[in-house]
Amino acid sequence: MDDISSKFAALERMGFERVDDGFSVNESTPLAGNTYKISCSRPAMGTLVSIAAIGPSKDQIEEAFGRAFAEMDRLIGLLSRYDDASAVCTLNEQGRLTGLHPELSRLLSRALQFNEMSHGAFDISVEPIVELYKNMLDSTNPVEPSRAEISEVLALVGSRYIEMTSDGVSFKRSGMSISLNGIAKGYIVDAIARVLEECGIEDYLIDAGGDVRSAGTKEEGLAWTVAVQDPSKGEQYPDVIHLANAAVATAGSYEKSFDSTQKFHHIINSETGLSPQVNLSVSIVAPSAMIADALATGVFVMQPRMGIRFVETLKGCECLIVDRSGRILKSTGWRSAVPNGGEKAEP
Repeated sequence: MDDISSKFAALERMGFERVDDGFSVNESTPLAGNTYKISCSRPAMGTLVSIAAIGPSKDQIEEAFGRAFAEMDRLIGLLSRYDDASAVCTLNEQGRLTGLHPELSRLLSRALQFNEMSHGAFDISVEPIVELYKNMLDSTNPVEPSRAEISEVLALVGSRYIEMTSDGVSFKRSGMSISLNGIAKGYIVDAIARVLEECGIEDYLIDAGGDVRSAGTKEEGLAWTVAVQDPSKGEQYPDVIHLANAAVATAGSYEKSFDSTQKFHHIINSETGLSPQVNLSVSIVAPSAMIADALATGVFVMQPRMGIRFVETLKGCECLIVDRSGRILKSTGWRSAVPNGGEKAEP
């Protein structure tokens, strides 16, 4: 995954891996000790999903990649709200779903748990607000939604209106809909990792548009090294970290904004119906990509110091926040991979 483009050449010369929009090339490199480093990329989930792996057999790695991408496709077909045949799309259209697929049931249950533990900051039911923003602002004649219009749609928001039973799931209010965007990509990255490990791959790095998970080491036993995404989409990375047998995910208003000022973006406060304006980005290191994904979205909704305190109560999780002024705040256990990482950081 090195030498991807001239834009990232400086970081790559230092051994860093890219963590934003992915790659468009494959790489197969013989290494010392009769091992190989192979990378492969595929477009999916609105981004490029890239895998790099090291092992003694090219055939073994390539077979693992094939199985991993097949598993990714299967889960996208189940969880995507854009696929008319998916279970999530059916749930949104009908307001209920019986005979719930075990994996969807498990993911919905985890989403509701994250909603509860974050006191509502993470909420999969904000999709009607996102659609309101999209319909009014992402058009040739954009019109800013009024408080009255937001309040009307806000009546359809709230994870407390999602009811799960042993047989299925239903919405308590007609017109509700959900999006698993804040948790499903991480869940799929974890599934890719599971397939790689089942195929005997011990050293790998997966990058799905900034949801990153790694295991083992890269060539010569060096740590996988990840640059945290710059919220301004430039090259002033807030920090760089080593990532070993863990995951990192970043949520930011820059990812999908419906207006030029980023006043209306894809992350929504379920209490107000508005897009939070205090933070520019939140990066979470966690034991799994699903946890990192959900926490990054939830903490983005919180005030920075409240988010830091929340993350510090969670085992194996750390946090880096870039607030609207450009100030960097880090949890006490956050560890930089370079000297003076995040120079503007505050504990």
